Amino acid sequence: MTTVTLRPMTPAEFDEWQDALAADFAAEQVAAGRWPYEGAVRRARDESAQLLPRGPATEGMLVNLAVDADGEPVGRSWVALDPPHTTAGIAFLYDIEVVESRRGQGLGRALLAATEEAARQAGATALELNVFGRNAAAVSLYDSAGYAVVTQQMRKAL
Repeated sequence: MTTVTLRPMTPAEFDEWQDALAADFAAEQVAAGRWPYEGAVRRARDESAQLLPRGPATEGMLVNLAVDADGEPVGRSWVALDPPHTTAGIAFLYDIEVVESRRGQGLGRALLAATEEAARQAGATALELNVFGRNAAAVSLYDSAGYAVVTQQMRKAL
């Protein structure tokens, strides 16, 4: 079985991740029709900054880099241990991603398992997440890992 180890991001890794995260999240929001293209990256950066005011040292957040057995970075994850929109003990997975060049090697499942264990060790009793419906690979991974749909948002163009 493939395994990964999590470690906290350094400030430099955090800054690089924030750039990538903002671009990716903005693109997903625009593609989903939730945000206009204009200003989307800035909006994504602002939302992230509100949630992580002290960067990787923000209390109640697990902001981790995943490394393989050789110590090479293979992904990242971000979990809020006490998010404002859930009940006590339910953590929220804001971001999880395997480095593009390393996808298809079982690292997504390993990263998810390591992230779940880190949340459990920090006191979480459950982990929630949102996934865009068009992200079939992620939906399949979460389904096979035992996640269940608890809410669903739908849209029809008029």
